[in-house]
Amino acid sequence: MNAQQRRTRLASTNRTDCRLANAVTAEEEITTMTRVTVWNENVHEQEHEAVADLYPDGIHGTIATALAERGFDTETATLQEPEHGLTGDVLAETDVLTWWGHAAHDEVADEVVARVKERVLDGMGLIVLHSGHYSKIFRELMGTTCSLKWREAAETERLWVVEPGHPIADGIDEYIELPETEMYGERFDIPAPDTLVFNSWFEGGEVFRSGCCYRRGAGRIFYFRPGHETYPIYHNDAVQQVLANACEWAAAGDGPEPSFGNADPIEDIDESDERSVH
Repeated sequence: MNAQQRRTRLASTNRTDCRLANAVTAEEEITTMTRVTVWNENVHEQEHEAVADLYPDGIHGTIATALAERGFDTETATLQEPEHGLTGDVLAETDVLTWWGHAAHDEVADEVVARVKERVLDGMGLIVLHSGHYSKIFRELMGTTCSLKWREAAETERLWVVEPGHPIADGIDEYIELPETEMYGERFDIPAPDTLVFNSWFEGGEVFRSGCCYRRGAGRIFYFRPGHETYPIYHNDAVQQVLANACEWAAAGDGPEPSFGNADPIEDIDESDERSVH
């Protein structure tokens, strides 16, 4: 084999290795895509023409499409489906659950709420949107009333980024301005957030903690305020980017799974203490 033949063979081998590496990388990307289930009570879209015009595929459809365009594996579920679309199998395959509700909080079955809570404590991320602050699942996880002031007057809102180093704020300007929104105002009866990412100012003078991060058990929770159904909030690029960032942040990591209960010692010790009452 001459030098030219050796160079040609080496180049061919390198190309083959690169193709194999790229194929493995692509397969890894497919198998590690974050699975997001987008839940919506889907009531206003069916009862109010103005909402249906803004969201012909439902609020859930708009959010799911926006997340899919940003690389997430998305499914939708609604109140009207059996078990509200949140069966044990669905939740077991869900990395992050987003939740939008307003008019039908009381219609969500308690057993479904308990199922969602268990998954959050086990590591599933939860993104609670707008009026979902009054949802059974958010109040259950917060342990408070989650009450607030509100006003519907199509006023301007500025969501100021108060923690610019947080992953949920990646790619976001110093503030997001929404020309028409429903006002939420303090006091917002929630536990102090682990991290506050956004703080809102409204044209009428109120302020509100609009982007709140929590941990409950192994799960991460993010409450994000914007999203009144009669305004095109979820068509806004910056809002969609926040949702994508939040899903990425809330997805469970690959850290060690904690163990609980009686534990064998790591080191060699005398375990003959007879004073134990267990």
